[in-house]
Amino acid sequence: MTDFTIASFNVKNLIGPDQEYYEFQSYTPEEYAWKRDWMADQLMALDADIIGFQEIFEEDALRDVIGEANKRTAALNAATIPDKSKGYHRKAIFRKLAIRPWDMDHLAFAPNAADQGPGQRRPGVAILSRFGFAEPPQVIQDLPEPLTIPFTALRGLEGEAGHYTLTRLSRPILRARIPIGDKVVTVFNCHLKSKLGEFIRPPGAEFAPEEDLTNYDPVGRALGAARAAMRRMAEAWVLRSFIVEELRQNNPVMVLGDFNDGEHAVSSEIISGEVPFKNYAWMLRHDAKSDRDRYSREESIQITRDVEAVRLHSAEKLFVRKSLRDMVYTSAFAGVFESIDQIYLSRHFHPDNPQRIADMTYFSVLNDHITDGSHPEAPYNKLASDHGQIMAYLTMLGDEDKAKR
Repeated sequence: MTDFTIASFNVKNLIGPDQEYYEFQSYTPEEYAWKRDWMADQLMALDADIIGFQEIFEEDALRDVIGEANKRTAALNAATIPDKSKGYHRKAIFRKLAIRPWDMDHLAFAPNAADQGPGQRRPGVAILSRFGFAEPPQVIQDLPEPLTIPFTALRGLEGEAGHYTLTRLSRPILRARIPIGDKVVTVFNCHLKSKLGEFIRPPGAEFAPEEDLTNYDPVGRALGAARAAMRRMAEAWVLRSFIVEELRQNNPVMVLGDFNDGEHAVSSEIISGEVPFKNYAWMLRHDAKSDRDRYSREESIQITRDVEAVRLHSAEKLFVRKSLRDMVYTSAFAGVFESIDQIYLSRHFHPDNPQRIADMTYFSVLNDHITDGSHPEAPYNKLASDHGQIMAYLTMLGDEDKAKR
């Protein structure tokens, strides 16, 4: 059996010192040192085998953080793990305290294709794997063909009903195939469009009118929120198409990252897939000619099987079901506590699947550093992350384990 952990870590704007990432925003050398210090400690606390990072503006800064974590790991192991000169026969107890360093060669970084330099930087994502990669990871951001989503004409109306077109994702998706034990697992790391509104700046204007809060435009700002939501859902659909491609090849899949929506939000449901209807034999057929034309029992079983085969399942919700824990959250703002960071697992890891390849044994979240957005210091807390870090613990099952089921 192989035990392993997989984590998601939105680092909140990682970049080196004295570099303007967003307009007028940068870290002093002291602030960067403090942020690196905090992140290195968080990496050691996670001690995860696979980590998906979001909001990485600069690969060198991430390598700097990992290097610092590795230095601290070496110092900690030297202080706590008995060396060969010690005769204590229960060294296995101490080995449990050890933290394995991360190999810098096993870091994959996906820069953002929309990055435009100082003051207009755009963050990318990264995956760090103690298992390495089975093949070079793939970056998904610029679409080979524009994605056009047409809308259905309302009854009584004819002609064009409008459409939404997407040519580039706001942030890249990173797909990596990672060898774990005798299996290869496909891991997607994503950071979907935020809830911040998208406002259009007129030609020659210094800013979009909706950004001027002294002339508050509620309708215009609502349209900006609608644009952001449509983009986020479209990006979720793009990710879903790649997920299904993997699942139809029977590849185990894990999807992690910052979804910028709760577990029951539309974008999350697009990524995870439909929940099967309880009994399709109750439902009118797609080609029904009367109220008696319903799906047969055999068709209902087949439809349910097809839907379940391509579903993903929230590791958090599986843990809540298992542990009877009442609440997990990774974000707090204006009195709202929610999980917008997720780890989703394909049926290959679901406890009800007798053919599963692994069991999830635990799920944890590091959120003791999070402050509510109404807290006086919250707007200035840029040295830590405004997200909780999440991690799933899994055990790959061997042939002997499968034989017992």
